[in-house]
Amino acid sequence: MNKQRRKALQDISNRLDEIRSDLSDVVTEEQDAFDNLPEGLQYSEKGEAIEESAQELESAVDEVAIAFDAVQGILNR
Repeated sequence: MNKQRRKALQDISNRLDEIRSDLSDVVTEEQDAFDNLPEGLQYSEKGEAIEESAQELESAVDEVAIAFDAVQGILNR
């Protein structure tokens, strides 16, 4: 791999790491929002939507982590 492509991959890796971190922050905020709802509201449509969003965002974090690890694997060759 030439220097230009390696640099491009390093930039992508850095952005993926930032995205993963930002998504993790949003997951935490969404989970906190759910946890701070009164118990009765946690089981409401709104509470379930918040919980579902947190779970989907957590899946997004996992997918970004997979992409990050793949790029890192290539860079470490």
